[in-house]
Amino acid sequence: MRRLDRWLNALPHPAAVVEIAPSHVAAARWGASRDRVECSELEPIGARALAPSPVEPNILDADAIRTPLQRAFRRVPVAGHSVALLVPDPVVRVFILPFEELPRRADDALPLLRWRLKKSVPFDVEETVVSWMRQAGRQGNLEIVAAVARQRIVREYQELIESQGANVPVVLSSTLATLPLLDESGAELLVRMCGRTLTTVIVRGPNLCVYRSSEMAAGGAALDPKVMLDEIFPAIAYYQDTWGGMVDGARIAGFGEREDAFRGALAAELGIAVGGIADDAGKSRQLPPAAKGLIRQNMDALAGWMMNAGA
Repeated sequence: MRRLDRWLNALPHPAAVVEIAPSHVAAARWGASRDRVECSELEPIGARALAPSPVEPNILDADAIRTPLQRAFRRVPVAGHSVALLVPDPVVRVFILPFEELPRRADDALPLLRWRLKKSVPFDVEETVVSWMRQAGRQGNLEIVAAVARQRIVREYQELIESQGANVPVVLSSTLATLPLLDESGAELLVRMCGRTLTTVIVRGPNLCVYRSSEMAAGGAALDPKVMLDEIFPAIAYYQDTWGGMVDGARIAGFGEREDAFRGALAAELGIAVGGIADDAGKSRQLPPAAKGLIRQNMDALAGWMMNAGA
């Protein structure tokens, strides 16, 4: 997580953050330290206003999103300020790529990354925005964690925020923003539901080992726990084959009132401790009360960004 921290900390860190999710928009701002949230707000949006996709237009009804944003921004003013924007996971594709070497200069590295990604993304790589970081694989080999999104889709989200008078220097997927909430020691599994998107992540110390995001037939309120288990098994199997061991623990998020059922199913199947994203037990990083408060309001992605950000 320290290396992921450095990747996130290499970005600008405005004190205001906004998430546009399939079911809601949320905004928060904190003060001189990340221990105190100055203001926050979550507003629901209509079920047909947003259709997250890496390829097709996402914003189906701009007014149905803009109006809740305006309500949220009355509580969390952003006009004239910079804002970090968190978008749904399907918008940003994440890859872990082995490389023998990669130039340090961004101008030299970007063409090589786009060439490697050409067959892996469902759109023209020349139309993409790409961010990346280096990490060492299990055998010490070079791996590149690359986040890729189609420019025109990112602009759909940015324009909604810019229409409210804010500047958007940072765009990040909601689960990538959530990762700083995970444990810094051992190997930890995160199973996160947002709308109908289930994202499975495994981190081990400073490494992002697995990232898998899938569209499910139903959201967390109606999803069968067995379907969730079937979806995460390939990620677990890949981790075991690649890293030669089992994860030490797991956390889940986004299942609302059914969280206990999904916790129990995952713990019984994997034989490991399963906690909520806000639980401190066993964590090497203790979450401040401000982060826990945001998580209780279904703002875990904003809490994760806060853990890396601040004034």
